[in-house]
Amino acid sequence: MKGSGSLLLVTLAVLCACGKSGPEDNNEFFMEFLQTLLVGSPEELYDGPLGKYNVNQGAKEALTELKSCIDGLQPTHKADLVELLEQVLGSEDDA
Repeated sequence: MKGSGSLLLVTLAVLCACGKSGPEDNNEFFMEFLQTLLVGSPEELYDGPLGKYNVNQGAKEALTELKSCIDGLQPTHKADLVELLEQVLGSEDDA
């Protein structure tokens, strides 16, 4: 669990470093990042939400490991996370 906490901190650091635009852009980036992290591949992270950023090798390795941890979740837990993300995205559409 200690490694998972470290990966989460790395991910948050990447998100903070990338969050140099307005709040709406940050929300959009964050939601695309989470969606890709949950159901995409590491390559899709770099081509999609992280495509305009220079992601160093250490961050790539951390994101790949984080993705592996997410992929290792029980299917019901992963489905619950996807459902939560859909709820959040749906509430943004209503706003």
